[in-house]
Amino acid sequence: MRTLRLTSLEMRIMDVLWTQGTSSIREVQQSFPEKSRPAYTTIQTTVYRLEEKQAVRRVGKVGNFHVFEAIVTRSAAQRRLVDDLLALFGGRTQPVMAHLIESGKLTLDDVKEAERTLRQLARKEKA
Repeated sequence: MRTLRLTSLEMRIMDVLWTQGTSSIREVQQSFPEKSRPAYTTIQTTVYRLEEKQAVRRVGKVGNFHVFEAIVTRSAAQRRLVDDLLALFGGRTQPVMAHLIESGKLTLDDVKEAERTLRQLARKEKA
């Protein structure tokens, strides 16, 4: 699957589709908090752009509105965001890790999970 860049609003819309499965544009719009809810036409334009990027697709029509679902997985989109973030640091992970530790967002459980993943990768490379 190819990777693509998603804007903040596109990621928020994708999150709705990943969580709810399928949704109409109105349902996506209504899922935003009322105080920060984008206009219907803003959501509509953004969903159509996501469709052009092949991140979502139309899966049906009810009355005069279409229903959409995500094509791109959450993990694929997250990987792209992390890759873009690391590119800002020249590919170095240390500044990002240091910030996570200093801000208290990296827990001991996170470190243990990372160690397990690294061990699994090392075993696969040996095989």
